[in-house]
Amino acid sequence: MKIQEIFDLAIQMGIESDFRGKDGVVKVLDRKKKKYESLSSKAKEEFDEEALTNPYLDSRIYNIAEDKEIKKILVGIDIDTSELLLAKQLGDIDLVIGHHPIGRGLANLADIMEMQADVYNHYGVPINVAEGLNLPRISEVARGVGASNHQKSVDAARILGINLMNVHTPADNLVARFLNNLVEKENPERVEDLISILKEIPEYKEAIKIGVGPKAITGKPDGRCGKIAVTEITGGTEGSPKLFEKMSQAGIGTTLAMHASEEHRKEAESACINVVIAGHISSDSLGMNLFLDELEKKGIEIICSSGLTRFKRF
Repeated sequence: MKIQEIFDLAIQMGIESDFRGKDGVVKVLDRKKKKYESLSSKAKEEFDEEALTNPYLDSRIYNIAEDKEIKKILVGIDIDTSELLLAKQLGDIDLVIGHHPIGRGLANLADIMEMQADVYNHYGVPINVAEGLNLPRISEVARGVGASNHQKSVDAARILGINLMNVHTPADNLVARFLNNLVEKENPERVEDLISILKEIPEYKEAIKIGVGPKAITGKPDGRCGKIAVTEITGGTEGSPKLFEKMSQAGIGTTLAMHASEEHRKEAESACINVVIAGHISSDSLGMNLFLDELEKKGIEIICSSGLTRFKRF
């Protein structure tokens, strides 16, 4: 496989696991195409044309130093200059793949958050409420990432002559769908039952060894789950804390998250919603592993770094 083929596979897998469904994703792309066509020539020059074909703008190819068949890759959760120097030192790495966005992918993180409204709607929150409450949070994230040094790692890859890309929301979609299907299959009654199920997943079992395994941060272990929603796993980053009240009104009793801020915890507690934290980097590893399995099946050798714990499912 070449770099573009690897990236296209990631996008395809992300769409297949997207809570909006394939048709929903196509609608989003169609709206962006219509917007582009209506722009003036000058405005088109500033438009990110990647948005016409890629529904996950926090995932990108950043540097193609040599367009060749990829045989060996270095993969990590966070890719910085240090990981790129490691790849250079190893000498036989054809491509570096990160999970968290960098470069223009980081600059576009807030764009991804629009899909969160559809995730909440999937679990019963009215779409207009989800969109309305999340809009200020999207603006907040956009302002926050605007101050970052976006190109630091991208520049390092260019100078070192290393192929570089990242896979963020497609991998998060994979883990969200994986956990949603698991919850529907096992139908845990109590919070402690849900946590026990998570602890059997290899990535989370490994996280327990370093003290960051699954845990509940609101509610009580023997409390009943009620309706479980996987609402805090994909969609860029945390949504609006004000949505917990609306989630409760929609009949949601427990939410499964990668992580949660103190403000989110307090709002969830006030809304009587159990919040179970699966784990951040362990969840990222799970999502990436579901993608990496497909690459390894095609004969690509994988070297793990930067917090990624590799477990195969084939």
